[in-house]
Amino acid sequence: MNMPLQLLTTFAILTVFVIALVTVIKAGRLRFNQNAKKQARQLLGASPNKSTEIIRQGDLAVLPLPVQRWLENSQIVGKEKITSVRLKQTGRMRTKEGGRWMPAKAVQYFRADEPGFVWQADVQMALLLHLSGLDHYREGKGKMSIKLLSLFPVVDAQGPEMDISTLLRYLAEMPWFPTAALNSYITWEPIDENSARATMTCQGVGASGVFTVNEKGDLTSFTAKRYKEVDGQYILSDWGGVNREFKEFNGIRIPSRSDIIWKEKTGDFTWFQCEITEIEYNKPELF
Repeated sequence: MNMPLQLLTTFAILTVFVIALVTVIKAGRLRFNQNAKKQARQLLGASPNKSTEIIRQGDLAVLPLPVQRWLENSQIVGKEKITSVRLKQTGRMRTKEGGRWMPAKAVQYFRADEPGFVWQADVQMALLLHLSGLDHYREGKGKMSIKLLSLFPVVDAQGPEMDISTLLRYLAEMPWFPTAALNSYITWEPIDENSARATMTCQGVGASGVFTVNEKGDLTSFTAKRYKEVDGQYILSDWGGVNREFKEFNGIRIPSRSDIIWKEKTGDFTWFQCEITEIEYNKPELF
């Protein structure tokens, strides 16, 4: 076999391999996305299209003063109570301190009347290399799934620690739909003039965290003890978020840019930075 023919044969084999690989990756991403959409449809299935309840000033009176200040600044008084949420995010993520930032985008759906969420993310690791993430919480149960190229499992976590961790995530992200602060599954206790502790209980499982509100009424941070996997074991660790910017969507002021942080012995490790680019309330449909 002469050299040109060898090169042509090698090129043909490589071409077939690349086409097959791309086809498999596309099929894997399609299956992953279909499963995420199935989870979201199940979550939103029983959610009402429109709330019949309007938030009134008196509804805030029983809450700690910093929580009242936050909700008034959020402009929820006179608005209908939020029962469902759909939103889009962009951001960047890294897996270790000092690691390379990877661009990410996500869609997320929430139920507020009965707490639950589905978060589907796509993280671009490199050219032709991505991670697909699916984090969901429903009926008191949480699960996290991360797959390389939407095919190969990297994380498949569920159990009591994930139930608590996803509950805490819901609580931390509740300021994106602030009327949920009035729901019976969240109780409040004052700490000082700028902070209050929220305790969320669902299906017999509870967890709490501290929200901090500035003088203007913007909710600036959330801190809690959340389970983190370290060397194959779950360890309660300091975790939370810092809100960097605020915007008005649909007449409601919410945090729009946030940093998600693990508090390490060496200092704060910011592993995810996200921005809300679109959010809609009481529209229980998929994007």
